[in-house]
Amino acid sequence: MKIYDFFRSGSSHRLRIALNLKGLAYEQVPVNLRTEEHLRADYARINPQQMVPALVDGDHVLVQSPAIIEWLEERFPSPPLLPADPYDRAHVRALAALVGCDIHPLNNRRVLERLRKRFGADEATVAEWCGLWIRPGFDAYQALVSSRAETGPYSFGLRPTLADAYLVPQMESARRFGVDLAAWPRLVQIEEECGRLEAFQRAAPARQADAS
Repeated sequence: MKIYDFFRSGSSHRLRIALNLKGLAYEQVPVNLRTEEHLRADYARINPQQMVPALVDGDHVLVQSPAIIEWLEERFPSPPLLPADPYDRAHVRALAALVGCDIHPLNNRRVLERLRKRFGADEATVAEWCGLWIRPGFDAYQALVSSRAETGPYSFGLRPTLADAYLVPQMESARRFGVDLAAWPRLVQIEEECGRLEAFQRAAPARQADAS
């Protein structure tokens, strides 16, 4: 498998985590968003939406990280990223969607570049904008995690799940935009526990070849 990604992209980060948790080998092709490589015609032929990540598996090209990760779960079911019980699966999917649908899209580069270029937002305003959506999202995430009777070091249970693959990149992004994480000690604890695993360490933005 080959993935087209960018080291600091939250969507790329979560896909790398999922691939690593599955123990799958993959080749990385960096797409430099800072120089707008994603807008070039050759990349548009791979992903018409001109966003990262994209995954190529033989003759198949998959786009959109939620769809790619669900495909990974179906094709490579072990180790699972979702629990066996349908209600638990819905809970874990809801945690992932809270990040992937409600926080991350309002913090992604396309939106932030629009704020900068069209509305003249400075970096302090951009950081304020990001925090505006991260804080209530993290409030809800922590409440949902704490509402369950199951105990464990991760977002759900005794091993990392889909939810953790979404949470950890968003924590990284929150720090980048200066959000004080002291209000969410449970999320910090989860992130620290994930950080002890090689799958998360190898996926970290700073560990990617294009981070320099």
